[in-house]
Amino acid sequence: METVALPGNHVFALAWYQQASHVCGKQLTQNLKQASFLLFQQNPLAPPDWVESDEAWQPNECPGQSFQAWLLLENLKLSMEDSNDILLEPYLQSWDQLLNFMDSLGSVVSFFSQKVKEKVTLLREQSIRHSTGAEGRREAYRTVRSMVETELKEEVVNFSHRTNSGCRTLLRLHRSLLWLKLLLEGLAEGPDIHGHQRTPGELSRDAYRVALAPHHPWFLRQAAEMVFFALPDRQYFLKLVCVQSQNEATPILRTIIRALTLVHKQTQQILAENDMLELP
Repeated sequence: METVALPGNHVFALAWYQQASHVCGKQLTQNLKQASFLLFQQNPLAPPDWVESDEAWQPNECPGQSFQAWLLLENLKLSMEDSNDILLEPYLQSWDQLLNFMDSLGSVVSFFSQKVKEKVTLLREQSIRHSTGAEGRREAYRTVRSMVETELKEEVVNFSHRTNSGCRTLLRLHRSLLWLKLLLEGLAEGPDIHGHQRTPGELSRDAYRVALAPHHPWFLRQAAEMVFFALPDRQYFLKLVCVQSQNEATPILRTIIRALTLVHKQTQQILAENDMLELP
């Protein structure tokens, strides 16, 4: 396959996606995977000015709703307490809050949220099953690295055929995390120079094209293109983080995005080191 050079910005990656959309079948899937991989390699982190400062947003509880941004942020930070690794339980607890976020958007994303719930449950069950075993086994699913090392040693991971390994399950969650991260990045943006803001439906579609479409069959990509436009308006998303305006939302979202980016980057590194970014 011919190598395609992509700029380090997902807006350009989307333009490339649209240009390639006339290609069908396996060739399109391969092209989309290459676009997604090159995009992350060239632009893996949120903008540097999004780093938390001493005056970073201080999280508070948002009464009357299941999604709590402060709890998401707390668990993301806890998951990074081990140097160069990700602690699995706080990582999964972060997903509990992200699932609350997805469920708050209504039935339009229920297909995606149900698949994510299944993967979170599967990975948690594997972790619990090992934690009740012998002392040496209890550490096997404590972190992402320990899980990868254990499953490679025990030949649980298969690089040619689909299995229910924890590594494969993690990879699917990892891709979905990128989708949500890109969506939140779009929601953190203010209007462009013409005063236009992309709708949540447009942002979700664009994020999907970068993060998940390369790994989905054609019929699912077509369905996703339609359902995202039924998402609530931007004001609804602002209420989920207990604010009323874009100016209030931006520092909150950027703080969360920064944490999501660091978790995603570390997970990506561990999976890449072990050639696990394309597990079947």
